[in-house]
Amino acid sequence: MSELVAFDLVDHHGTPVTAETYRGRWLMVQFGFTACRVVCPRALAKLDAALDGLRARPVPLYVTVDPDRDSPDVLRTHLEAAHPRFTGLTGNPGQIERAKQAFQIFARRRPDAEDPDGYAVPHTAITHLVDPDGRRVAHWADTVPADRIAADLVARLAVADVSAAGSPPWGRSRRAGCRCR
Repeated sequence: MSELVAFDLVDHHGTPVTAETYRGRWLMVQFGFTACRVVCPRALAKLDAALDGLRARPVPLYVTVDPDRDSPDVLRTHLEAAHPRFTGLTGNPGQIERAKQAFQIFARRRPDAEDPDGYAVPHTAITHLVDPDGRRVAHWADTVPADRIAADLVARLAVADVSAAGSPPWGRSRRAGCRCR
């Protein structure tokens, strides 16, 4: 795995962000969309459960696959109500397409008579772990339970903590003096 990821998006506060914005921090990246009725809400709840109780946590990011509906305001309202630890990321269709390619995510809009807007966006249901250098180092399929994700995070972040000679993985940064958390 270990590919360097790149993206150029906007967070749910309207602030432009890139992969470089998060360099020096572990990331947990989930793709989805706010109008999803089953899979995305279940995945976010599972990831919340995996992060509960962990001392060292990656930055949880939720990248939309539906930029036509998921504006920064829509993402912020949705995430702050149910999953406040997540930061939502969106962009124009080209930016989202490039982010999907960087994480090898498939998503395609298709008609859905049960959706009020008439469509859904089926997509790859995988959560990615990105290391502080910006490389994808692990992923979990939608079928992996929260306790296993939590155990994997503890193991990976603990190994990184030891290899950083006492510098916690969530606080390292390439920027001098930055102790971001």
